[in-house]
Amino acid sequence: MDCTTISELRCREVINLCDGGRLGFVNDVKIDLFSGRITALLLPPAGGLLGMFGRGEELCIPWDCIERIGEDIILVRVEPERVDGKHKESKKH
Repeated sequence: MDCTTISELRCREVINLCDGGRLGFVNDVKIDLFSGRITALLLPPAGGLLGMFGRGEELCIPWDCIERIGEDIILVRVEPERVDGKHKESKKH
């Protein structure tokens, strides 16, 4: 079984396969307390420095939008219009 830590996830850049956009680095994760499973990756708002000076809400990428977690990057598939300036729940194509 392959395992990783949240700190290791935070070192990986998130790339959107729909448009090749660089979404940033993982800031945090959402965990379902009943199942103990990660349900989403959270990224800082665009234009912010690690989420400290950003404008808007953080980008929430549901776990089912993740296509692949690699050594250095995480590939996701989210609608580009859901990413540009609208940092809310993303939907899978």
